[in-house]
Formats: sequence, C-alpha cells, structure tokens
Amino acid sequence: MNLGLAGIKILAGNSNPALAQKIANELNVPIAKCDVTHFSDGEINVNIMETVRGMDVFIIQPTCSPVNDNLMELLILIDAVKRASAGRINAVIPYYGYARQDRKTKAREPITAKLVADLLTIAGADRVITMDLHAGQIQGYFDIPVDHLTAIPLLANYYKDKISPETVVVSPDLGGVTRVRNFANVLDLPIAMIEKRRPKANVSEVMNVIGDIENKDVILVDDIIDTAGTICQAASALKKFGAKKIYACATHGVLSGPAVDRILNSELEEFLITDTIPLDESRRGDKIKVITVAELFGEGIRRINTNKSISIIFD
Repeated sequence: MNLGLAGIKILAGNSNPALAQKIANELNVPIAKCDVTHFSDGEINVNIMETVRGMDVFIIQPTCSPVNDNLMELLILIDAVKRASAGRINAVIPYYGYARQDRKTKAREPITAKLVADLLTIAGADRVITMDLHAGQIQGYFDIPVDHLTAIPLLANYYKDKISPETVVVSPDLGGVTRVRNFANVLDLPIAMIEKRRPKANVSEVMNVIGDIENKDVILVDDIIDTAGTICQAASALKKFGAKKIYACATHGVLSGPAVDRILNSELEEFLITDTIPLDESRRGDKIKVITVAELFGEGIRRINTNKSISIIFD
C-alpha cells in the first residue's frame, strides 16, 4: 500500500539514513536501491539500481556534517537521476547546511547559502523541501519552488503536558523573537527575550532579560544549536535572574565540538531537538531528547506527489 502515491521513488544518501527510512515508512514506500560509495581518492560514486524514468523522485539528504561530502552526494544524486530521465526531482533537505552564511556582514565575505541554492538548481533539482531555515529569505535565493516546513508546533506540543501555565518562552537573542512568538502561540504562553551587549572592547557580553521570568519555568527556543555556548550561557543568565526550571529546544542539533558536554553540565533540565541531523545515542546523556520529523516530511512529500496543497503543514 502506498497511500495513493503515483510514480514515486525515494532515494537516500548517507547523511541520515535513519530519518530517510522513517519517512519512507510513513509513506509505505521502499527506499530505492542505490549505492553511494567513495573511490580510494575520496571521489563519490553513485549507482542507482532501479529505473527512475518519468518518476517523481525525492532525494532525502540533509547537508549536515561532514557538510561538504553530504552536499556533494546530494548534487551527484540529483545529476544521476536527471540523466536517468526522472520526471521531477525533489531535493528533501531537512537541514540546509551553510544557511548561516546568508548575507554579507563584512567586506569580501561570501553568501554561501545563495551559492548552495545555485548549485542545487544547476544540478537539476526541480523543487526543494526543507525545514526551519536559519534565515527565511534563503527561499528567495532559489528560482525553483521551495517548501519550507517548520518543526516549531511539533516542539511546542512536546511540552503541553510537561509545563505549568506560568511558564515563559524565551528567545536567546533579539533575532529569534518571531520564532519564539510562534512557539508560544501554540501553548498560549507569554514570551521574554535575552538582550546581549558588549560594554566596551575586550569586555565580555552582559546579558539582560526583557520580560518577567522570576520564579517561573522557562523554555529557550532556537533554530540551530551548534557548539551550545550561547544557549548554555543564556540558561545561566536566566537562573541568575530568578528562573526556576529551564528547558531548551531547537530544530537542528548540530552539536559540534564541546556542545554535548556543555549541555549535560549546564543549568538546563532538558534539551529537545529533532532528528533532522543524526545524533549518536551514546552521546545523548540523560538531558538530550530527540523527536522525529518523519511524519511532517512524509505528509509534505505525499501532498507534493498528489498535487495537493501543502500549506496546512505550515500552520
């Protein structure tokens, strides 16, 4: 049974096979047989062992670490199915690498998020499906359709039975206020934000909290957690300003370098992420929880394949 899906093929690279399998299970469609291997010099070799001629092909490949290898795998997979006469090529990128390089902030700086968009388009992608881009304007870097899903309602609903009505949702910086407002609306909670400033050169940042969090539980909400320095520093600041239990969540858990140790030794009660980026179970400890976005992507793929509106997923 394939839920009425027509002419669909699911392909997966090596970056997150577990999520790809969960999405395929949601659709009741097998992942097509495909080998993505490396030659001895590191070059990537793709061998697709099923016909894709005229098919609606969905290639599931977040461009997480190792970013360059996974991005190149995705580009080569797109090129392979294009040359095999696929009907439509959909790049499913749960985590869009290089999204933080979305604008020039100083002279001679690249806008790599735009470069990646160009590479995907030139390779032959007809559509991109992604989730919680670091900057929404990245959608405008593409001249092909982009379906931008969000995990914010999914993350918010996780806390419905875990928190008190006195909880406050907090943005770790001024740039994340819209995201935090959307999260808080799901739970009908107030918001607050952390303001950071540097008094003078070579003096560490001072944090101030805008909003009432004293004697209240708080949930810090972000889109990407990389080294976890900001989120853990924010948790310490909130504790000093009188917060009780401090939770944190984010869509994308990059968790590079000392991130896991920082989280496990922080003031956080619990840290919630999705499985857009794979995380080794042995590294989670008891504070890090992971929920899957497979159902969201499965529903998105089903609607795209059957030419139905996808906007319901954005709500």
